[in-house]
Amino acid sequence: MAHDAGALDMTLAAAAGDDPQLHAELRTAFLDSVARQIDLLSRSRCDANWAVAAMRLKGLAASFHVDPLDALAESALTSAPGEPTVVRRLSQWLSEFSDH
Repeated sequence: MAHDAGALDMTLAAAAGDDPQLHAELRTAFLDSVARQIDLLSRSRCDANWAVAAMRLKGLAASFHVDPLDALAESALTSAPGEPTVVRRLSQWLSEFSDH
């Protein structure tokens, strides 16, 4: 699965400047937000809740220029609520992205 930590790091660097602590805090906040939306997707069973969580993921991806996450969020939008393969791919992406 493709990783684009470079785009995220560039976006965070623009926001944090030369402050490595702020950069780390912003990165953690991004990853926590993604994890929270994936959790909401995994527990969602109605169209509205599923769509809201998927759109929030798309918003995070767009805000931080993380194209692979955007593509996964788009696949969530076109899937049925609770689709386990979508949640599994998002969870795998987050795990691999967090390791980089």
